Amino acid sequence: MISFIGAGPGDPELLTIKGKKLIDGADVIVYAGSLVNPAVLKDAKPTAEIYNSATMNLDEVIDVMSKAEKEGKKVVRVHTGDPAVYGAHREQMDRLDKLGITYEVIPGVSSVFASAAALKKEFTLPSVSQTVILTRMEGRTPMPPGEKLEDLAKHHATMAIFLSIGFLDKMTEQLIKGGYTLDTPVAVVYKASWPDQKIIIGTLKDIEKKVKDAGITKTALTLVGDFLGDEYELSKLYDPEFTTEFRQGKVKN
Repeated sequence: MISFIGAGPGDPELLTIKGKKLIDGADVIVYAGSLVNPAVLKDAKPTAEIYNSATMNLDEVIDVMSKAEKEGKKVVRVHTGDPAVYGAHREQMDRLDKLGITYEVIPGVSSVFASAAALKKEFTLPSVSQTVILTRMEGRTPMPPGEKLEDLAKHHATMAIFLSIGFLDKMTEQLIKGGYTLDTPVAVVYKASWPDQKIIIGTLKDIEKKVKDAGITKTALTLVGDFLGDEYELSKLYDPEFTTEFRQGKVKN
């Protein structure tokens, strides 16, 4: 069986216990070297064959994994964050299905949640936003109908925008066209959870300049929305007058 593993956002301690055990015991490791922190592989077996998929195409990745699996070797495919978000692992799994090779997926901590942790913020604040949109700017990969940034911005939800730090000018333009105001809070988190993590706070009006001044050009997530502010209603979950399955609310006098 081949194990697809979400390596987390960068900090090797954010790798799941299950994922670490599989990596440490693997005979063959194929990892996304352009994004995965090499420290995630530091306890791999000295005899493990390690391949950096940043220099490989889909056929080459499948060839390495299928050959090793047929030889009875333990194979892991290591993706950054959680592979379900912009991991391009579906196409690999479909190819393995055609080859009759079994596999499993071990989830990981996405950079979107590592960024929220770094900011010490909650995406879903009562009366502010109860919806989180994970998306990206349209680049060489086109967006499906109705999913352009301008379209999604009309919801005024919390937005996490991946793979788009090089298009900040177009990003802010589309968000404003979609209805966000110039003073909408924005945070850019560079390499969340890595030792060289950086956080840039601003608004749609000034975030482009701030990011440019900081020299950030890649490996960053953009978060947009009023969840970054300080005004919100308290949740009903801990409201002393709110009854839940586990607690009787107090009656008002």
